[in-house]
Amino acid sequence: MMFFKLIAEIVDKKWCKEYRENRDLKHERRRMISSLGEEFNSRNRGCGITIFVSEINCDEITCGIITSGSEVSERIIKSFFKHIMIEFNRMRYEEVTIDRFKSICRRAESGEFITDEEEIFDMYGIGFLFRYCSVSFGENLIVPGISKNKLIDTAESLIAEDTLGPEIERIYAGSRNLSSYGHPVHYFIETDNLGTRKQLYYSLLTALYDNNRIKSRRYCYVDCEAGQHSFSEYDYENFYKTCIGGTVIVRFDADAETDEGEFASAMREKIRLLCEMLKKYRNQVLTVFCLPRTCERIKKIYREYLGSIGMVEIKENLADTDRAKEYLNRLCSENHIRKDKKLYEKLEDEKKYLPDDLYSIFGEWYNTKLRTSVFPQYSSIQVSSEKAIKEKAVGTAYESLNEMIGLSEAKDVINKALNYYKIQQIYRDKGMKQDRPAMHMVFTGNPGTAKTTVARLFARIMKENGLLSKGHLVEVGRNDLVGMFVGWTAPTVKRKFNEAKGGVLFIDEAYSLVDDRDGMYGDEAINTIVQEMENMRDDLVVIFAGYPKEMQKFLNKNPGLRSRIAFHVPFSDYNADELCSIAKLIGKSKGVTFTDGAYSKMHSVFESVSGQPDFGNGRYVRNLIELSKMNQAGRIATMKPENVTESILTTVEADDIAFPKCMTEPKTRKIGFN
Repeated sequence: MMFFKLIAEIVDKKWCKEYRENRDLKHERRRMISSLGEEFNSRNRGCGITIFVSEINCDEITCGIITSGSEVSERIIKSFFKHIMIEFNRMRYEEVTIDRFKSICRRAESGEFITDEEEIFDMYGIGFLFRYCSVSFGENLIVPGISKNKLIDTAESLIAEDTLGPEIERIYAGSRNLSSYGHPVHYFIETDNLGTRKQLYYSLLTALYDNNRIKSRRYCYVDCEAGQHSFSEYDYENFYKTCIGGTVIVRFDADAETDEGEFASAMREKIRLLCEMLKKYRNQVLTVFCLPRTCERIKKIYREYLGSIGMVEIKENLADTDRAKEYLNRLCSENHIRKDKKLYEKLEDEKKYLPDDLYSIFGEWYNTKLRTSVFPQYSSIQVSSEKAIKEKAVGTAYESLNEMIGLSEAKDVINKALNYYKIQQIYRDKGMKQDRPAMHMVFTGNPGTAKTTVARLFARIMKENGLLSKGHLVEVGRNDLVGMFVGWTAPTVKRKFNEAKGGVLFIDEAYSLVDDRDGMYGDEAINTIVQEMENMRDDLVVIFAGYPKEMQKFLNKNPGLRSRIAFHVPFSDYNADELCSIAKLIGKSKGVTFTDGAYSKMHSVFESVSGQPDFGNGRYVRNLIELSKMNQAGRIATMKPENVTESILTTVEADDIAFPKCMTEPKTRKIGFN
C-alpha cells in the first residue's frame, strides 16, 4: 500500500481569487469538489486508487492519494482533475508515510472535501492502525539517488564487503525493466551495533529501490523485544497488507537470544507468526530480519518455519590486524587528522576486530590526540576516567549507609554496583563500547534486617551520585500491583512504574506474585514488570525483596526476570553484639541509656532467640525496648516522686528488660538435678 501527497498549480487565477474572497462561493465549491471526487472514486474503485482534495491555498491545490500497492498513474490524476472541473498546469507528487498521510486526510475532513477520514482508512483495511493495534511500528522513507559505487564504499566502510558488497552487485546485475514482480530472496542482517544495523539495511533497500525490486520508498520497522507476550495474528496480517509494495524490518533486541522459559515460548510463537506472514506475502512485501550477532538459536527457529524461502545473510566481517589498520587510517582521513604510531598500540596480531571495537580504539586515540597535539594547552587537564575512578561515592545517604550496624555483605555489593555504574558512564562519555547497565536488584533476608531502609538509602545514593534523576522510593506489594478484574493488572503495574520513574520501585514479598496456577493475574503482573524494567532501565531501579528461600523459588520460576537482575544483595541476620549496638542506637534516639546489667541481659536474650524461626532482628529489638520502657515506667511509678531523678527516668535496668510476646523467654541453664 502506498501513500502520496500531490500539489498542482491551478490555471484559472480568477477561480482562485473568487475562492479566497467569497465565503459562500468557497463553501459551494467545496461541496461540489467533495461530491464529484466521491463520484470519481466510486467509479474507479476497481483500479485500487483513491484521490481526494485536501486543501486549496492561493493558486495551489493539495491532494492525497492512496493506492493498493501500485505506482500512481498520471492518467488517473488527469482524469480526476477533469472530473472535479479544475484545470491544472504543473503538478508534483511524493510518497509519504502513513502518519503524514493521516494529517493530509485530517485537513481534507476539516476542509469538508471528504466526509470522514476513517471511511478511507477502513476502505483499505488500515483503520485498525489508528485504533487498538498490538503491532507497535515505526516507518521511514528511502531517499533515492545514492550511486552503486557509493553503496559499495559504504559496505567497505562497515567492513561488510564480503556480504553486503556481493549482494549489491547481484541487485545491480539484474534488469530494471521487470515484466514480473516478486522477491527471490529475503534477508538476515546480523550486528550488535544499532547504527551499523541501520546503515546496512538502508544501503540494501536503496539498491533494491533503485533497481525496481521494491516499488515503495516507505519501510516499516517492528521491534521483537524479550518478554513481549501480547500480539494478534489478525493485526499482523493487516499490518503486512499495509506494507504491500514496500518493506518490513523486524528488529530483535540484544536480550532476545538469551531468554529462556516462558519468554522463549512467546518469542518462538512470534517468530512462527512472522514467518507465516513472510511466506504469505513473500512476493508483495520484502522482509528483513535484524538479529544480534550471537543469534544461532533464533536463526535455527527461523529455518524451521521458513522452509524453502531463500535468505541472504548480511553481516560485518572480522578484521585482521592489516584490515584493522586500513579501517583506522580511513577514520583518520574522514576526520582530517594525521595518524601516528600510538593509533595502532592496542591492536594485537592474533586478534580479530569488529568495526565497533575499532571505532572505540580510534575514539580514545582521537580524544587524546586533540588534547595533547592539536590543542596542547589542554594536555595538563585530568581526563574523566582517571578522575572518576579516584572519586568515592558521595552524599549524606552514603555516609548513613556506612554508619549502619552490620550489613557488611549488603554494603560490599552496593559499593560494587556504584563502581560498575560509574565505569559504564565513563565508557558512554568516551563513546566506547559498553555493556547495557542492568540496575535491578534482589534483596534477600529475614524480617527486620533493614532491607527497606537500605533500599531507601540506595535510592538517595544513586540520586546524590548522578545515577538517578529523583532518588525517591515507591514501596509496593502484591495488592498494589494485581488488579481485581481482567485487564486491570497491566495498567496498574505501569502506573506504579511511572510513579517510581527516576527512583526505586521496591517490591516487598515479591514471591507473593506467583500464583498456584499459570495464567493468573500474578503472571500478568510479572510479565508487565519485565516489560517495564526494559522500557525504563535508564532511569529506574527495581528491587525485589523477600525471604531467601522463597525468593530463590520466585526467580527460578521466572528465568526471564532473573536475567534482568544484576545484583543479589544478601541481608544476614544480626548477631547478638550487633543487636546490642542497635539497641544502644534506638535507646539514644529515645533518650534512654542501659545499665551494664541491662546490656548483659539483652545480650543473653539475643543469643537465645536469634536462631529461632521468624526472628524479627531489628524489629525484635524495637519491641524489646518498648516493653522494657513500660516495665521501667511501672517500676518508677512505685517510687516516691521526690526520689525520682532525671537519671532514674532515663535509665533502663536489668530487671526492666522484657521479652516480646511473639518470642519465648530464653531458657536458662540449671545446675544440679530437678
